[in-house]
Amino acid sequence: MTVAVVFDSAGTLLNTYRVAKDVSRQVLMPGIETTTLTFSSPDRVLIVIPVHSKHIITSPPDTLLSTYLSDNNVGFGISCTRKIMTAEEIGDMLYTDKKTRVGDLQECIRDVWRVCKDESTLTLNSGAILNMAKKSIEFTITAGGWPFEGAKETITALHKMGIPTFIASGDRSTKLEIMADHLGIPRDRVYGVATPSVKAQIVMDLKNEYDHVVMIGDGINDLGAFKKADTAILTVQQAGDRPEELFRAADYVISQVSDVLPIIQGLIKSLCNSRS
Repeated sequence: MTVAVVFDSAGTLLNTYRVAKDVSRQVLMPGIETTTLTFSSPDRVLIVIPVHSKHIITSPPDTLLSTYLSDNNVGFGISCTRKIMTAEEIGDMLYTDKKTRVGDLQECIRDVWRVCKDESTLTLNSGAILNMAKKSIEFTITAGGWPFEGAKETITALHKMGIPTFIASGDRSTKLEIMADHLGIPRDRVYGVATPSVKAQIVMDLKNEYDHVVMIGDGINDLGAFKKADTAILTVQQAGDRPEELFRAADYVISQVSDVLPIIQGLIKSLCNSRS
C-alpha cells in the first residue's frame, strides 16, 4: 500500500503574512488573503514576479512597474485565476500598465520586512493582481512565510514512515526550494507557481503512481486538488476566513500541521486492513 502526501506551502507548511496595496485608492491592506482577494472577481489574476526584493527596493520609486519589469527583462508566473486566459494576454496588460509605480510594490515589501524581521528562516514573494476587465494592475502584493512550529518534524516523521511528501504551491519555485531544503523535502518533489488547476493535475498524476494521495491545504485555490485527492485535509492553523465549500470538500479539518500524523497513521492502518 503506497501513500503520498501533497502539501500546499503558504498557510499550510508556512506561517504567512501577506499585504496588498490597492493601487487606485493608494491604500495598504495588511494581513490580506491574496487568493481570496483574487477569487472574489472572475476578472482578476494573481501573478508572481521572480525578482529579488532588494533589487526592487533600490530602484527609483516613481518608475512605472511595467517599465521596471520590461527594462530588467523580468518575467512572471501565473499563480491563481478563475478565468482561462493566455500568458500573452496577461503580459500585454502587465507590461503596458500606466498607473502602478515601483514604489507601490516597495511599500508592500517594507511592510512584510517590518512584520517578519525576527524570523530566521523566511521566504519572500512579490507580485501583483491584475484586473483583465479594467485592463490594469489592481493590487501590488508581497508575502513573507516561515515554517510553522512542528512543520519540519512532521515532514521528518512522514519520511520515517516511508511516506513521500510533495509541495504544490502558487509561490515561486526558487523560494519553495529553499524552504523545501529546510524542511527536508527533495527539490524534485516541489511544484512551484502551480495554479489551482495545476494543483489538481499534480494530484491526479500522483494517483497514477500511488495507491492513495492525500492533499493538505488551507485556501480556496486548493479546492480543485481537494476534490481530486483520495483524502483532503483542511488546515486552519493560519488565521483567516475560509469559504464553506472548502470545509465541505475536506475529509478532515486540523488546527496544526502535526495533526496530519495520526490521520496518516490511521489511514495506513485502515487501508492495510481493507487489503487483508
